[in-house]
Amino acid sequence: MSDGGQKRSSGSFHFLAGLSSGILSAVLLQPADLLKTRVQQSHSTTLLATIKHIANGPNPVRQFWRGTLPSTLRTGCGSAIYFSGLNALRQNVATRMLQAQPQGVRSTGEGHSSSLPKLSNTANLATGALARTLAGLTMMPITVLKVRYESSLYAYTSLVSASKDILRSEGLRGFFAGFGATAVRDAPYAGLYVLFYEQSKRRLSALATTTTVSASDHAGLEQEQTLSRGTAAAINFTSGILAAGLGTSLTNPFDAIKTRLQLLPGRYPNMAIAAQRMVREEGVKCLFDGLGIRIARKAVSSALAWTVYEELIRRAEVRFVEGDADAGGGAKAVEDKV
Repeated sequence: MSDGGQKRSSGSFHFLAGLSSGILSAVLLQPADLLKTRVQQSHSTTLLATIKHIANGPNPVRQFWRGTLPSTLRTGCGSAIYFSGLNALRQNVATRMLQAQPQGVRSTGEGHSSSLPKLSNTANLATGALARTLAGLTMMPITVLKVRYESSLYAYTSLVSASKDILRSEGLRGFFAGFGATAVRDAPYAGLYVLFYEQSKRRLSALATTTTVSASDHAGLEQEQTLSRGTAAAINFTSGILAAGLGTSLTNPFDAIKTRLQLLPGRYPNMAIAAQRMVREEGVKCLFDGLGIRIARKAVSSALAWTVYEELIRRAEVRFVEGDADAGGGAKAVEDKV
């Protein structure tokens, strides 16, 4: 396989790995996303009351998973765009910073759970924020449909009817309601997440890796042991939970404002007015509505998505290396025969 072919295959696999991890987390965690939206739509709505209302209503299981289709489209496609975009940005930055090919800066899996390029804290922060902003802009129409579909303020029966209603009442602009608040929420969150995630993986990998000195090694050289797949996955999952918890806590006010902008655009025309009105009428506490469930949902969702994504990438790159080795061995055998 040529270098160009390997890069193309690897790039497409980042997209597919992101798509797979996003779909999995969206379907499994849709009830948590729905409950967060319901709690944030009004400060008087409590989590327990919302759960009881849905549970005592008709078709409770179906109602808890209401909005799964737009959520899957948003999270699946959004994750694919985000992860593939993030990979391209990180590879580009790694190449420029280290003056090496992207393959040369990848982890080989020895002593570190990550299969991604290792960058500085600033680069992790910047690439995560930029990739999330671009993905958020691309998927914004689906995000608006998802939030309205999940809420109890709209009686949409399908994505088509929801799209027609928004287009008729608000025009194309309605499909991008709350983008400012979403960008202000997602860019810092994604940047902080990548920063915290990489730092946590690095520290946990250092703790998990045992370094021994062979008794017969008179030169005193240390031998670094390779992390097992199970240990690497556990480190990535734990790091994902820690990073999501920190990032979510710092950005929840923007998420609460974003929900109001998307559900009630007539009452909350922009982010500044929404923030002022919410604080004046309901107090600062309303900016942290849904924080607990958002932390739980984000922690599990992000940890699951990143763990699945990194494991798929790790497996793909092992196959690329094995394929290159087999090709090289075959070529050498032909040369020997000649």
